[in-house]
Amino acid sequence: MALNINISVGGKFHAFDLARQINKQGYLNKIFTTYPQQEVKKYGIKKKSIKTKVELEILSRGWRRMPSIFQSIWNPQYFVCEKFDKWVARNMKNPNISVMWSSYGLHTIRKAKSRGIVTVLERGSSHIEYQTEILKREYKNFGVQTRLAHPKIIEKELKEYEEVDYISVPSSFVKETFLNKGIPESKLIHIPYGVDLSKFKQISKKDDIFRVIFVGGMSVRKGVHYLIQAFAELDLPNSELLLIGGMNEEIKPFFKEYEGRYKYIGKVPQIELYKYMSNSSVFSMMSLEEGLALVIPQAMACGLPVIATINTGAGDVVRNGKDGFIISVRDIEALKEKLQFLYENPEIRDKMSQSAKERVSSGFTWDDYGEKMASEYLRIIKKHERS
Repeated sequence: MALNINISVGGKFHAFDLARQINKQGYLNKIFTTYPQQEVKKYGIKKKSIKTKVELEILSRGWRRMPSIFQSIWNPQYFVCEKFDKWVARNMKNPNISVMWSSYGLHTIRKAKSRGIVTVLERGSSHIEYQTEILKREYKNFGVQTRLAHPKIIEKELKEYEEVDYISVPSSFVKETFLNKGIPESKLIHIPYGVDLSKFKQISKKDDIFRVIFVGGMSVRKGVHYLIQAFAELDLPNSELLLIGGMNEEIKPFFKEYEGRYKYIGKVPQIELYKYMSNSSVFSMMSLEEGLALVIPQAMACGLPVIATINTGAGDVVRNGKDGFIISVRDIEALKEKLQFLYENPEIRDKMSQSAKERVSSGFTWDDYGEKMASEYLRIIKKHERS
């Protein structure tokens, strides 16, 4: 059965990897995005299959760079989502499956369903109500101003969950948050993301420092404050905590408090990340909420055991005790215990390193992801035609 698929995404996320896989199988009709056309073409997508709305990306990025006092005056998040969504709905033509990113899809869903097109919503994080609840509580505990999704975005996503035919989620953790909010399991597609093994590979470590690495935004949501505190309290000889990623304003006071206890180098081009990962000993991520953090399989491909919270989605990739350790959110003592264990047992660390590489090389590549998604798209089209 021939598939003819539209993908629409505000931004990038893993949509370009999905589009590349669907395109390789001959199923891609159009990809709609706010990214420039040349960025999409890098994924092997031909110009005729790409439609862009770049001005919305410029608006979003410009707003994010403004001082917080200006950001508090006007939040364009909902405006951008609505503009993009309505634009896609007007230009969708007639695929047999329309895949859209959450908060960018309500008008697209309604237009598609009016034409008998099967709709799939990609949700890369937990259920938006769960996400809002856990982050609101964390911000309160942390004592900083709450920065949550625009209220109208939350309202819109809830309608999307209700009206769409299927919701695609990347981890058991995310799936559970949807089930707990009353979404039927039959509506959920659960397939973990992949890793590009040509970009993430292990090379020789250059020193004997026990180096713990984190890659991601320095934010409350990512739980980096728990990682910094745990590492500082351990105070291990010949060790280093390496932090890579952008810095959010909210976390700066915490970084100042622990100055000298970590090494922060800011953003690094993704093409260079494998070098930093390969020169580390352990990857750790203490996020309060994720879908499935892409840096986790990337770190594993570079031979790193992973210590991560269950709320990172890591439980779908990391086998606890074999490729690393899965711990609870906010559990600083558990994090310290696992870091100390890997520090004191280099031979076990080496076994976990090899196990992690083997784990992601079979079943967790982007090719694996693409094949699984295509199989699911075929399944739901057949089910739709029978009903």
